[in-house]
Amino acid sequence: MLRAAFTGLMALACTSCGHDLPALPGFDAATWRADSYGCQNRRRQLLPVLEKHRNALYGSRINDITALLGHPDEEELGEQSDKVYIYYVTPGLHCAPGHPRSGSNRMLLRSGATGTITEIILPVIKDK
Repeated sequence: MLRAAFTGLMALACTSCGHDLPALPGFDAATWRADSYGCQNRRRQLLPVLEKHRNALYGSRINDITALLGHPDEEELGEQSDKVYIYYVTPGLHCAPGHPRSGSNRMLLRSGATGTITEIILPVIKDK
């Protein structure tokens, strides 16, 4: 009985961390998700919308971010359950067969041990 109560409290504590992801007016999630690895260069046009709503993304649950943006193109595991989700935003070497790792323009989302977004790094892309 004590074990069931503890498990229930832990589940409640974990689900109460973070906040619901608010609506992001002007962001076309379907277009973002359809542009795998940013190889169609469609994600680039959505970066200004993400930049505009950047503060709303902090503290959001990583599961909500995944539902919005789709599975990351790459994922890194850090110390103590930290995760970094990587989404490429423009074409590059990573568009080659096998999707080799690239340092090309990419967005990084870091989540802490609680599963909430703690850091957002958006690339600065200069128009040619």
